[in-house]
Amino acid sequence: MTGTGVFLSFEGIDGSGKSTQARRLAAHLRDQGREVVLTREPGGSPGAEEIRRLVLEGDAERWSAETELLLFTAARRDHLERLIQPALDRGAVVICDRFADSTRVYQGVARADLLGLVNTLHAQVIGVDPDRTFLIDMDPEAALTRALGRQAGEDRFESFGVGLQEKLRAGFLALAERAPERFRVIDGNRSEDAVAADVIAALP
Repeated sequence: MTGTGVFLSFEGIDGSGKSTQARRLAAHLRDQGREVVLTREPGGSPGAEEIRRLVLEGDAERWSAETELLLFTAARRDHLERLIQPALDRGAVVICDRFADSTRVYQGVARADLLGLVNTLHAQVIGVDPDRTFLIDMDPEAALTRALGRQAGEDRFESFGVGLQEKLRAGFLALAERAPERFRVIDGNRSEDAVAADVIAALP
């Protein structure tokens, strides 16, 4: 993890603890003297944060899966241009709470059969995947209970219920199987400290 920047992402179903682990890893690497940019999707840049509010708040049926896909892709492009790529160019470690894998699973598999379109848009508009993706795998019912308990107002996807969470978990695990060189699957059904230790051990 020297020289050019390193791009790390955290993925998982809602309530899996990935955001907590992203923050913990950022603190760990900063303690080692690394420049770390901790960011999230959707969001991470002013324009992308505006889109975040559009897609995560409001009625569950507010947007179709196709519209969601276009909104997420637009947000990701802005995020990449304005924050992620400049940080990587100067040698920073970028830690992103969700990236393109979430779109592959949410809009490409779980919400609708759009994976071909997801991959086409990603190739033509984004063209970047993380160097390492940590998939925090957790029981869907337990994760959903945790997610709904946050009461953060961004619960549009959680409102689809545990059925969607189960599809999402299966989709993430399938992605990890197809790209074992990039993914590391971490058991999230344990203490924060145990999960954090496994994440650090799996750094590239």
